[in-house]
Amino acid sequence: MTSVSHGAQPVPPIAAYSLRRRLLAWLLVSTAVIGTIAMADTWDEAIDTANEVSDRVLAGSALAIAERVIVAEDGTLEVDIPYVALEMLTSAAQDRVFYRVDGPPGKFITGYQTLPSIPRREGQAAAFENAMFRGEPIRVAALARSASTGINSVPFTVTVAETTIARQQLTQTILIRSALRLLFMIVGAAIIVWVAVTLSLRPLYRFSEAIAERSPDDLHPISERVPNEVQGLVDTVNSFMVRLESALEALRHFTGNASHQLRTPLAIIRTQLALADRATELGEVKEAARKADEAVADAERIIAQLLLMAKIDAATRSASMQRVDLTALARGATADNVPLGADAGIDLGFEGEGEIMISAEPLLIGELMKNLIGNALLYAGNGAEVTVRVTPENGIVVLEVEDDGPGIPPEKRASVLKRFDRGDRSDKLGTGLGLPIVEEIARLHGAEMTLADGRKGRGLKVAIRFPVAG
Repeated sequence: MTSVSHGAQPVPPIAAYSLRRRLLAWLLVSTAVIGTIAMADTWDEAIDTANEVSDRVLAGSALAIAERVIVAEDGTLEVDIPYVALEMLTSAAQDRVFYRVDGPPGKFITGYQTLPSIPRREGQAAAFENAMFRGEPIRVAALARSASTGINSVPFTVTVAETTIARQQLTQTILIRSALRLLFMIVGAAIIVWVAVTLSLRPLYRFSEAIAERSPDDLHPISERVPNEVQGLVDTVNSFMVRLESALEALRHFTGNASHQLRTPLAIIRTQLALADRATELGEVKEAARKADEAVADAERIIAQLLLMAKIDAATRSASMQRVDLTALARGATADNVPLGADAGIDLGFEGEGEIMISAEPLLIGELMKNLIGNALLYAGNGAEVTVRVTPENGIVVLEVEDDGPGIPPEKRASVLKRFDRGDRSDKLGTGLGLPIVEEIARLHGAEMTLADGRKGRGLKVAIRFPVAG
């Protein structure tokens, strides 16, 4: 048979990631996108720059040739091509240079007759175009000028062209240098970010080490100095540690109190069971069972009060307040306990009128009244009178539970507010938690509890002053 475990499944660990790597990835991706756009723009700019530089040389060569064009005696144009006009176009790229001179109307004079020509344009400015010649890309410059005969002028056009090897090399050089600068910038920025993030994360590393080196029992706030951006995390961790310490302290109190207070009733139960086991008569067995049952009931009361104290401790950390009518709550709690008062021979009554609102947690206020009234019924004694009273008083509301029983001496009133301290009333059934519970709940609601004598100096009057809800 295969056994099936119904325990809680382990929570899978959350995948961790590197903040340093994430920052570097964002930097490199964004820089790569920006760099691609920049390189495209640089490519266009490199082409324009190479064309501008080379076009000026082409225009200069065309102008140098145009200045050597003259009108012969027969009215035709003659040109003496200067060597310097073509030499200025030579480059280390071994570009080839072509030229032609055309007279009117488009009459070829000299040069490469099949060289593509640009439409004739008047004026000094040269025209530039890209073209193909003998299967190679070329850059063409055309300059339209006129040669004077003294009487009239004869127009002509000088066309100069060269292959584009040097232009392409210049474009590539500009582009490569720009790419190297951009690459250097990316690598430099990545190194700077890596170092900056490493230095910036050191406070987090120290913070982590401070937590790792701590004893599990040390839950005091961490005082490690961190940047402002991380201070919120530190404050949150410190706040959590304070709440955790409070919860652990409450748990320690609960377990300590439970083990201490339950030891006596459990010992009584074991003793009575042992006596019942050795008894020879039915009456002895019944008496042992009765005492054991009383011990069980006492243990139940202790457990109930301990659980209530734990509930109060939890509510102290996360109380959900709301507007409640204290008069209605007190009247209802009194009515619920009238039968118990009658069984104990006590006259239980209520005084109070009108709706009086306070900000409170209804369940805890109910427990407060239950403990106050129950405490009075337990200790006032047969024939006593217990009065629950709600009265407004100068912006506050006072809840009183007054009895005319034996009361508590003034010198003993401070001690009965300690947990499990029952003063001189050990003969009564009780846990010693009633008034401490009331005081804890009152403090949670911002109220003040006082113990005083009852009317005519007899009995005990417990008064709790609550702020009125706005």
